[in-house]
Amino acid sequence: MAIKQKIRKAVIPCAGFGTRFLPATKASPKEMLPVVDKPMIQYIAEEAVFSGIEEIILITGSNKRAIEDHFDYNFELEELLKRSHKHDQYREIREISDMAKFVYVRQKQPLGNGHAVLQAKEVVGNEPFVVVWGDELYQANPPRIKQLIEAYEEHQSTIISTFKTYDPRAAERYAVISGESVSETVTKVETIREKPGNGITPPLLVGVGGYVLTPDIFTYLSNLRSGRGDEIWLVDAITKSLESSPVYAYQIQNGRYYDCGNKLEYLKANMDIALTRDDMKAEVRAFMKEKLE
Repeated sequence: MAIKQKIRKAVIPCAGFGTRFLPATKASPKEMLPVVDKPMIQYIAEEAVFSGIEEIILITGSNKRAIEDHFDYNFELEELLKRSHKHDQYREIREISDMAKFVYVRQKQPLGNGHAVLQAKEVVGNEPFVVVWGDELYQANPPRIKQLIEAYEEHQSTIISTFKTYDPRAAERYAVISGESVSETVTKVETIREKPGNGITPPLLVGVGGYVLTPDIFTYLSNLRSGRGDEIWLVDAITKSLESSPVYAYQIQNGRYYDCGNKLEYLKANMDIALTRDDMKAEVRAFMKEKLE
């Protein structure tokens, strides 16, 4: 009987240029854009840690040094906070660096999101792992990553994060998944169509940024030919894996997804998260009410 492996590692590709958010991302990584008062990459790292992840592998590029600095110690700042008796802020800053083991791998060429995941092969090794993107937030209870890990523990196979929508425009933005329903929240995948466009009748089961993958995905990625845009796509490797092993789509429960590479979604994330904060929600509500009157 095979020993079930604990999922300890999460891979977060964040090497892209963030062109949808220019000029804000000309000198600053899009993953460092603040959502209220924390960079979005920190929300994602915290979600991983809250879900039991011990090691976070960030796939970065030459313009992403700020991400590495954010999760590193800043002795000068910490000493300043201690001398100023700002102990709460000192602990908050120190906890950012201590929350997990961080590993950084450079993607030297922008050859697609599948190529970015492939860069983590040596660090991941022969164990299942999580992949989430560095510019997508999922506010869920329990956390999205925890839900995906629990789905993997039940099915012991690749898991894709999904949600169901009745908006036909979603087929222009996301991968559309079809298959056999296993339960209210789980579908055994038969086909994955990446952004197929108009002409599909809702409801749609769409894949969004979140996966639990088995290590054999690296073999599929290594042997994959370049696809759309002359890039290597993770979804193409997952589709290829369907020939030899099952893939399951899991519908995230009690959650809200934000594609923070999209300007409107980024603004929505800021407003929604601000409304959960005890220190500002009353003033935010009052401001919104004033603007809508």
